[in-house]
Amino acid sequence: MTTTGAQTRTFTTEIEGKTLEIGLGRLAQSAAASCTIRYGDTVLLMTVCEGDPRPGLDFFPLTVDYEERMYAIGKVPGSFFRREGRPGTDATLTARMTDRPIRPLFPKGFKREVEIAALLIASDRENPADPLATTAASVCLNISKLPFEGPVSTVRVGRVDGKFKAFPTYAELKESDLELTVAATEDSIVMIEAGANQMPEAELIEAIEYAEKICQQLNRLQREIIPEFQQPKMEWTKPEVDHTLEDRISQHLSARGQEMLDAVQGEGFRGIDDMGKRVYSELVVNEPGIDEKAVRAATEVVLKAHVRARVLNDDVRADGRNSTQIRQITADVGVLPRVHGSGLFQRGQTQVLSVATLGAIRDRAKLDNIDPQEWKMYMHHYNFPAFSVGEARGLRGPGRREIGHGMLAEKAILPVLPKFEDFPYTLRVVSDVLQSNGSTSQGAVCGSTLALMDAGVPIKAPVAGIAMGLVTSDENATSYKILTDIAGIEDAFGDMDFKVAGTETGVTAVQLDIKLKKLPADFLVQVFSRAREARMHIMGVMLEALPAPREEVGEFAPKITSIKIDPSKIGAVIGPGGRVINAIIAATGASIDVEEDGSIFVGGSNAEGVKQAIRQIQGLTKEILPGEVFEGSVSRIMSFGAFVEILPGKDGMVHISELAEGRVERVEDVVNVGDRVKVKVIEVDNLGRINLSMRDVDNEGSVGMSDDDAARGDDRPRSGGGDRGGRGGGGGGGRY
Repeated sequence: MTTTGAQTRTFTTEIEGKTLEIGLGRLAQSAAASCTIRYGDTVLLMTVCEGDPRPGLDFFPLTVDYEERMYAIGKVPGSFFRREGRPGTDATLTARMTDRPIRPLFPKGFKREVEIAALLIASDRENPADPLATTAASVCLNISKLPFEGPVSTVRVGRVDGKFKAFPTYAELKESDLELTVAATEDSIVMIEAGANQMPEAELIEAIEYAEKICQQLNRLQREIIPEFQQPKMEWTKPEVDHTLEDRISQHLSARGQEMLDAVQGEGFRGIDDMGKRVYSELVVNEPGIDEKAVRAATEVVLKAHVRARVLNDDVRADGRNSTQIRQITADVGVLPRVHGSGLFQRGQTQVLSVATLGAIRDRAKLDNIDPQEWKMYMHHYNFPAFSVGEARGLRGPGRREIGHGMLAEKAILPVLPKFEDFPYTLRVVSDVLQSNGSTSQGAVCGSTLALMDAGVPIKAPVAGIAMGLVTSDENATSYKILTDIAGIEDAFGDMDFKVAGTETGVTAVQLDIKLKKLPADFLVQVFSRAREARMHIMGVMLEALPAPREEVGEFAPKITSIKIDPSKIGAVIGPGGRVINAIIAATGASIDVEEDGSIFVGGSNAEGVKQAIRQIQGLTKEILPGEVFEGSVSRIMSFGAFVEILPGKDGMVHISELAEGRVERVEDVVNVGDRVKVKVIEVDNLGRINLSMRDVDNEGSVGMSDDDAARGDDRPRSGGGDRGGRGGGGGGGRY
C-alpha cells in the first residue's frame, strides 16, 4: 500500500497483524538518502551519506552507527550530564547486525567512504527496533547514488505458544524459546543470528525458512519504493587487476606448493606478507621497475587460489586436514588459584582462558537503555589482546568485534544456566584469547562451560561450539566443500563463517555470515548435521576434563543463601536509615540484599557469618506470640527491669516484678548483663513491644539463640533505646 503526500511517500505492508511503514521525503533531506521505518509505535530514522573519493585506499571504509535517543521513551538519561553517552552494548550489536548483511552487497573494488547512521527516535518499548535497521538501510542504499546490489531485508522470529512469529514483542521474546534474526536478499539468506533453548536442528531450519519468507515480503516492498525514489547511480571505475602479473607469479611459484602452504599455515597473514616480500625480491632482480605493492597483492591472490583449489580438488586443507577433520583439542579446569572457576580450552593454535566469578545480587548489571529489561544476571566478556596474534600493540578496551563475540558466547550459555531462585548468584565469565588462529568465539563458548562447571554452577548441560566454513568453485556454488573447524586463514580465504553452539539436545546459538550472493541448495541441512557431529566430539574432550559441575562452589566464592519474609516486615530488617541491616552486615561480614517481594539474599565468603546473619534476620521477622518460652541473654539492666535478647536483634523487657516470686529490691540481685535466662512472653503490645516474665518457666521447653549468638553479646545490633522507645521501628524496603 502506498500513501502520497505533498512531498512525502509512505509505503506499508502487513506483518503479523501489524503495519510496517516506510516513509520517505520528510526527514534528513541533506543526507544522500534517508527514510523512516515504523512498526507499532517504534520509529527508526535511517540515513546514508557518501564521502569524497580517497585515492590509495586498500579497503572499503563503510561505517554503520546506531544510537538510541532516550527521548524516544520519554526518559531523561541517567548519566551525570543527563545526555546520551557513547553507544552501549545493545547499540553496538545492532550496528554490527546491520553492517554484516549489507557490506557484501557492495561491488568488489568499491572503496568510497560510506556512513550509515540510524537513530531510534520513538519507541513503544513493545516492539524492538534493531531488526528493522537492515531493511531501512537497504532502502536508503538502493535509492541513493551508491552502487548496491540489494535489496536485502531482515526479520526477527520467535516461537510463541509453539508457533513461529515474525517481529515478536519484548514480552513475547521473554517467553519464547527462540530469538532468530535472518537477513535475506531476493536470491538467498545472507546472515543468521540466533539464540535458542536447545532447539533441535530440524526445528531451527523450519524457523529460518519461515523467516526467509517474511524477508521476501519486505524485499517486495522495497521493490515498490525503488523506482519512485531511485537517484541515478554514480559512475565509478573498478580497479583494474593485472591478471598478467598474477599469472606470472603463479607460474613463478608453481613448483613451490609446500612453501605456499607453509606461508599460509604457519604465520597466517604475516606469512602471506613475508611470502609477498620474497616474491618481490626475486622478481625485482630482473624487473627493477616492478611495483612491490602490486606484487604482494597478486601473491596473496595466488596463495588464495592455491589453497581453495586444493580444498575443492583434493579435499586437502592448508594444514593437511581433510574437510571434516577437527584440530587437536585439549581442555583443562582449575588452572588458576583463588579464582572461583577457570577453564583452559585449546583447539589447534587457538587458546582461550575463561574465568568465572560468582557475585551477589547487588553485582548484577543495571541496564539503562530502551529495552525494558532492567537487570542482567549473567555477563560474558570477551577480550582479544594483540599478543594473541603476535602483534606489538598496546592493550585497549573492547571494540565492536570483541563485544559481538562476547555476546555470541553469552547467548550460547544462557539457556543452560540455573534459575536464579535455585542458584542466587550473579555470574560473570571473562574469556581472554591467549592465542588465535580462528574460532575464538567458539573457544570462548567451550571455555565458559568449563569455567562455570569448575565454579560449581549447576548448568543444565555442557555447551560446545564449532565454526564451519565453505569453499565454492564460483559465485553460484556449482561445486563446494563444507569445512569443519575453520582456521583463521580459511575464514579469510573462504566464503562463509558459520558458528554453531549447542548441547547434546540441540542448538543454543548460531551466527552465519557469507561472502556469496547465494547459498547452495540444501546447505543448511548439511552444515547443521556436520556441526552437530563436531560438537559431540568436542564435548567428549571437555567432559574428560570435568564430567559434571562441581557439587559445591569454590572455597573463595561467596556462599549465598536466600530466605523469604513477609514483605510487611522489611522495615524491621532494614531499620531507621538502614541502621539495623547495616549493623548486621558489620557484625557478620555478610552482604544482604533485600527485594521488594520479601526475598532476602545473604552472602559472604565466611559461611558462619552468613548463618549468623540469617539467624538475626529470622529473629527480626519471627512473629512472637504470647505464651512462647525463650532462652535468651540479658542485654541491659534498668532500675525497673531487665532487657533480654530472645532472638538475634530482638529483645523484650522483664519488669522487676516479673523477675522472681516475691519482692525484688534490685534487678541486679537476680540477673546481670550476659546471664542466660529462660523467659515467657506475657504480651506483645500494639507497638510491637514484648513483655516477658521469668516466673514459673523453669519446667517449660524453650526456643532461642544459639550459644554462638549468645557469645557475641553486645556485638549484636540493637533495635531499641531508652525505656521502650524506638524498638523495632523503621519502614520502607531497600537494597544495601
